[in-house]
Amino acid sequence: MDSTLTLLSALAEPTRLAAVRLLWDGREHCVCELVRVLGVTQSRMSRHMAVLKQAGMVIDRRDAQWVRYRRNPELPAEQATIIDAVLNSLNASSDRRAA
Repeated sequence: MDSTLTLLSALAEPTRLAAVRLLWDGREHCVCELVRVLGVTQSRMSRHMAVLKQAGMVIDRRDAQWVRYRRNPELPAEQATIIDAVLNSLNASSDRRAA
């Protein structure tokens, strides 16, 4: 239960949720890309990514001065299902507004 609450709490912040949407494609993304796409400062993005990492949703890899993040491949299936449901719900809402 605690891990689910941590996960939902991490997703409740709009910038973190937007980062998860980008990272859920399965590829690695550097912080510089997330900063550019989401329009936040590097320090703020790093703090958000630390929350997502602590919640177990993402993992990181250092590449010289860059930090690259991706979806955690070892995320428990029930947590991945929750994230998928949240993202699918957001996509459905966007589709309805566009129609």
